[in-house]
Amino acid sequence: MSKQIKVALIGNPNTGKTSVFNALTGLNQKVGNYPGITVEKKEGVCKLPRGVKAHILDLPGTYSLNATSLDENVVIELLLNKNDKDYPDVAVIVADVENLKRNLLLFTQIKDLEIPCILVVNMADRMERKGISVDFELLEKRLNTKVVLVSTRKGTGIDTLKDLILDYKNISAEPCVNSSVIDQEYFGGLKKAFPNQSIYKLWLVITQDVNFVKLDRNLVKDTSNFSTKSRSDLKRMQQKETIVRYQFINGVLKETFRKDINAAKDLRSVLDRVLMHKVWGFAIFFLILLLIFQAIYSWSEVPMNLIDDSFSFIGEWTKTNLPSGAFTNLIAEGIIPGIGGIVIFIPQIAFLFLFISILEETGYMSRVVFLMDNIMKRFGLSGKSVVPLISGTACAIPAVMATRNIENWKERLITILVTPFTTCSARLPVYLIIISLVIPEGSLLGLSYQALALMSLYILGFLMAIISAYILHKILKFRTRSFFVVEMPNYKIPLLKNIGITVFEKTKSFVLGAGKIILALSIILWFLATNGPSEKFENAESIITAQYQDQNISKEELNKHISSYQLENSYIGIVGKAIEPVIEPLGYDWKIGIAIVSSFAAREVFVGTLATIYSVGSDDENTIKNRMASEIRPDGFKVFNLASGVSLLLFYAFAMQCMSTLAVVKRETNSWKWPSIQLVSMTGFAYIVALIAFQILK
Repeated sequence: MSKQIKVALIGNPNTGKTSVFNALTGLNQKVGNYPGITVEKKEGVCKLPRGVKAHILDLPGTYSLNATSLDENVVIELLLNKNDKDYPDVAVIVADVENLKRNLLLFTQIKDLEIPCILVVNMADRMERKGISVDFELLEKRLNTKVVLVSTRKGTGIDTLKDLILDYKNISAEPCVNSSVIDQEYFGGLKKAFPNQSIYKLWLVITQDVNFVKLDRNLVKDTSNFSTKSRSDLKRMQQKETIVRYQFINGVLKETFRKDINAAKDLRSVLDRVLMHKVWGFAIFFLILLLIFQAIYSWSEVPMNLIDDSFSFIGEWTKTNLPSGAFTNLIAEGIIPGIGGIVIFIPQIAFLFLFISILEETGYMSRVVFLMDNIMKRFGLSGKSVVPLISGTACAIPAVMATRNIENWKERLITILVTPFTTCSARLPVYLIIISLVIPEGSLLGLSYQALALMSLYILGFLMAIISAYILHKILKFRTRSFFVVEMPNYKIPLLKNIGITVFEKTKSFVLGAGKIILALSIILWFLATNGPSEKFENAESIITAQYQDQNISKEELNKHISSYQLENSYIGIVGKAIEPVIEPLGYDWKIGIAIVSSFAAREVFVGTLATIYSVGSDDENTIKNRMASEIRPDGFKVFNLASGVSLLLFYAFAMQCMSTLAVVKRETNSWKWPSIQLVSMTGFAYIVALIAFQILK
């Protein structure tokens, strides 16, 4: 068996599919997008017995093969297209032991596609506590498949699953439900017209109300004999098919599944009454957020200081020990400070992802979505809009993609347009460095001022998203109606392995994604800062020496003046001076202006840019934070004071400083109109708010 076994991991949302995926692949996984569409694609490699490997594709969660969203469309498209490179040799369908009835609907549909199927009954550790017993031997017989009982928490069943994947050729691919009974004449006609095709595959292609990307609809090009069926007729037939399947499932579970209600020990209802209370629910959520931001500051202080000091030492060591010249200067003044400007924030970003992962793993995040639905509806949004808005705290790009689960176009569009207001992790480095410079240390009721400032920015971004949504709701004249449905998963103790993998993968993705941009920009900025077009740049040393020859200043002080003069007359200095009149009313100098312009590539580049600019020509061993704190304006005031700092924080809270998000919005809306409106309105609003804040506080 030389080639990899291709495995499709499929299941309803909240069945523990991600836990099974992590248990099979560990860190041998990667995240990307399906070609041509912005739906997340998770895939990994699993080592099987006898040295065989399996390629595991974790498909988006779906309730059935009757697609209502693009995520579900991805699943159907793959399972119907044998020419797809990821078409599975075997399908692993993950079911939650407490929701077998609903989960088996999807299983029976996939089984009808004549693909070998393995049914994974997950969360086995909950069976005794819930008073559940299952006759798995009889269940295998009735479903004509292999069933494996898995508990990812206890690590049981995974080896058995690997053995079954290895032995997939011996698993029956025969359907377990005859769905053609809903209209035998119609399906008989299909069979005669396409004798070599799977009838159920043809049925799915005909009935799907979606536009396939990769699937060739010519598979059923000659359907004129069957076109007498209207769309409403087909919908009724789909409903009949679902009824037939549930009749079969009910019969199977009646024989194999038992639940002793008296034996169940469940705290869920008690917890729900508190966590989803109209008053206490919001108070608890607010308290949780407060504790998260306090922890982000207090827990990460030591590792951040260590990283900051280390990069300062590495830069100084490089200058001292490598041969002097342009290459050494590039490394010491461009690359090292630029990379250091993003690496320093790894601890805080990792902690942010850690807490978000815990909230999702425990099942609490779904309660937050439900809790916020009433508020969302008043502002023209759906309860489902909370998912993109909250996930936007990690990154706006996948958050915008997550809007695909919102069926209503108006609600989806509004959510796309306002999601960038929520504070993403790319803003975090900007917030953290500015807050540490302008917000004094100290505490109120045990909570530091800096943590409170950070939380205020998160709340401000969320409030702005809500207010903007309300304005758009009134402006956009789309007549639509939608219903909010969300599934409440059971409360679970988080799996450390799942959390660890999530934090590692998300942090790695953030650092590598930002690191590529920062490295490239650091080199460009270093070049622009160490070269200039005029004689002033070339003769900076003689000009400044002559200017200060009558003043009794030290050589170190003289070198600082020379470096500063050179920087002002470099290419980057000329660009900065050109835009300075526009940003000066906001309290920014030309150096901050360069950082703002360059950070349009990615917000977190702001810190890396300043790190590079302040390091050029400097022999100062101080860290980037200390250099920024000591920067003085021509009028003698600090560049980073309370007025300019608050102005900068507000500018980054509201400005659309991310070209990647604009590109995704364009793809999702299929128009440059909406991202253009986003860019102009958000940046214009950010400029006005920052201007007002500085003029009041200065």
